[in-house]
Amino acid sequence: MQYFVYGRDRAGAGELKGSLTPEHWAFMDGYADELIARGPTLTPDGESTTGSLHIVDLPTLEAVKTFAYDEPYYRAGVFESVLITRFRNHTGGTMWDFADAVDGYHRYLVHTDDTPRPLTSPHIILHGDLLALDADEHLGRAVLLEALDAEAAAVLAQADPAQVHPWTFGGRR
Repeated sequence: MQYFVYGRDRAGAGELKGSLTPEHWAFMDGYADELIARGPTLTPDGESTTGSLHIVDLPTLEAVKTFAYDEPYYRAGVFESVLITRFRNHTGGTMWDFADAVDGYHRYLVHTDDTPRPLTSPHIILHGDLLALDADEHLGRAVLLEALDAEAAAVLAQADPAQVHPWTFGGRR
């Protein structure tokens, strides 16, 4: 089962997070075959991180809780909050399958609490529904995409611009 795990950084945790990045990557290396997508969300200028996104395929809720709560950033108190939901992948692949990158475009996470909408564009990297952990209750959707800017990302994802977060591919495969 696929899960969406999004840790949002607490204010002032940037230096601590930076010091733990090698430990975080080593932890994620243990999940390399299960990762669907990963990477940090960023400030609008791209200079600092605001969170850490992972979409991971794990067999049980217990396994995803271990993934989320044994992770070095979480254990050290980097995150203000962690959202865990099930993820219904409409793209079917991983972020590493995305082959249509456009020079000059930026990457974004669009995280909404609205209803599912069909999305078709060569600029969609991955998208899917966010579902409750214990039921098929629809909680929203997540879209990873590339666009010229945040406004264009909002239009492509059919979302409010406030729901658009600069994002980039993270880690190593």
